[in-house]
Amino acid sequence: MRLSLVEMKKRIASVIPKHIDYDVDLEAGSISIITKNPSSFIGSGDSLTVQIAKSIKRRVVIRPHPDILADETAIHQAVSKYIPPEAGVNNTFLDPALSEIILECDDPSSAVGPKGIHIQQLRDEIGWLVNVVRAPAIASRTQHDIRRYRKEMASDRKALMRKFGTRIYRPKRSGEPWVRVTALGSYREVGRAMHLVTTNESKILVDCGAKPTTNRNETQPFFSAPELLPLDNLDAIVITHAHVDHIGMLPVLFKYGYRGPVYCTPPTRDLMTLLQIDYIKVALAEGNDPPYSKADIQECIKHTVDINWGDKTDISPDIKITLENAGHILGSSSVYAQIGEGKYEHRLLFSGDIKYEKSWLFDAATVRFPKVDTLVIESTYGGPTNIQPTRQQASHELQDLIIDTLNRGGKIFSPVFAVGRSQEVMIAIDELFKSGKVKPVTVWLDGMISEATAIHSSHPNFLNRDLRKQLLKGGEHNPFNSPWFKQVESHKQRESILLETNPCIVLATSGMMTGGPIVEYFKHWAPEHGNTLCFVGYQASGTLGRRLQDGHSQVPLMDRGQTLMIAVNCNMVIIDGFSGHSDRNQLMDYVSALHPTPRKIICHHGDSQTCNAFRQGLREKFKVQTYAPDNLETLRLA
Repeated sequence: MRLSLVEMKKRIASVIPKHIDYDVDLEAGSISIITKNPSSFIGSGDSLTVQIAKSIKRRVVIRPHPDILADETAIHQAVSKYIPPEAGVNNTFLDPALSEIILECDDPSSAVGPKGIHIQQLRDEIGWLVNVVRAPAIASRTQHDIRRYRKEMASDRKALMRKFGTRIYRPKRSGEPWVRVTALGSYREVGRAMHLVTTNESKILVDCGAKPTTNRNETQPFFSAPELLPLDNLDAIVITHAHVDHIGMLPVLFKYGYRGPVYCTPPTRDLMTLLQIDYIKVALAEGNDPPYSKADIQECIKHTVDINWGDKTDISPDIKITLENAGHILGSSSVYAQIGEGKYEHRLLFSGDIKYEKSWLFDAATVRFPKVDTLVIESTYGGPTNIQPTRQQASHELQDLIIDTLNRGGKIFSPVFAVGRSQEVMIAIDELFKSGKVKPVTVWLDGMISEATAIHSSHPNFLNRDLRKQLLKGGEHNPFNSPWFKQVESHKQRESILLETNPCIVLATSGMMTGGPIVEYFKHWAPEHGNTLCFVGYQASGTLGRRLQDGHSQVPLMDRGQTLMIAVNCNMVIIDGFSGHSDRNQLMDYVSALHPTPRKIICHHGDSQTCNAFRQGLREKFKVQTYAPDNLETLRLA
């Protein structure tokens, strides 16, 4: 039953004892209880917080009252007083909007103390909520900048959270409920993902990406579609993951006036900021006007609401979402939307980009959903012949390739996505070099790979258990810390590497060779017979990577205003198993694992032929309604 804010306040008042002072506020989709006695609400089992949440059937957060919060100087003094030196406190971050401090420690257990005594003492003295995390092995500049900016914008963020909440808990509209999905990008194509979900009460977007193409007319999603405008009518944007084809155009919406919330996981927040800033840099380097500015990216950060996997969150009057692991990249999520209630409830699942297989980095995509009425699923490798090797097979193939090339005295250069594929390849190389099967060589990381890896280190809870343990042990156990991995720090250093005669390995962006440092390595090393160009990720139609995979023996490239014809004499190898996308068999297994089988399945994120073939395959196997719509088509779901 849908409760108004007034009704929820009445229920809260009936649960909280009369002697406890408190206020009720809105924090986006959560109900915030602000009190001078936060300890009264916290406890094991059926705590007061749990009782309130059960009563109002909403997510409840407890925030300390501003009157009991110590200032920053007192906080640092108290940390020194109560947290023992052996804890190794590296950083203390303040988030005034949430009345929370984050302690980054070398030894979190020492910081917490027996039965949490140190943290309890600290919290009692400073009033702030305390969150203890392990200090990452590699510090992330992006994460640090986001925390600093959020601290500076704390008052604005707090006001925005209240504004978002007010919109969510607005009065119910009359009329019979209905649900529609409009295709605004990534339908019968790969890139510029954007889905519009419309109900009789709400409008939300899922993803807002850019298309990797040389045709600038096709870069953006269909922003001009009348269903989307005006932007003031949008209730929320949900981001599945941080690849450019899903987040590359999000700041454009803020440029043109969107001021609503953006919901995503914390790693997605960090990675999408990194990649959006890089998107601007790449555009300027290519002589193009960027579609947005850093100010638009900052506006996006300010409006982002973090959601962890498994947290059910209200994002509009009639839509609740839960994000779950999609297995694709760090923080990648499937979006499970519960729309409406009672007999009118419709459960819609956006798979996002998925990997239904445990990888070096992540667990397999989750399929634990109570019920799915409609599934919107990616189709990248959904064609009948799109069968990939396993991760283990792919790793062995890469390792054999490295051994062969290095024994011949050649160089290996690989276009990689900074997020996901580069870290997977690094782990496979690290395993090979530690095995002693070949003498280690320098592995140069060029582009954003090191910073993306630092963000991975900052979010160990979003990695699989094995890798998480390795990162938390640190030192030689952390594969990303191995001595053969070195960052390319400058253009001058890159030029020196290009002239180097000794064997080496280069992992460089961009992943589809649409720009970035990988193009420089290609210019210099592709004409040499002894070298190897190794593809480990998907290459979209129209990209340089796809042209090379299609067998072009020469390709034109611009260099200082001149067109160069680059001869491709090097060995070229495609290793499919490193893809973050599931192949056809895994996609079918993913659908099979959903119980009961969805009544409707919508295919997107694949070329036209693949989407249609996958749609037909799903219909034949599961005997359900399947669709592969074109962009700008709308489907009624309920």
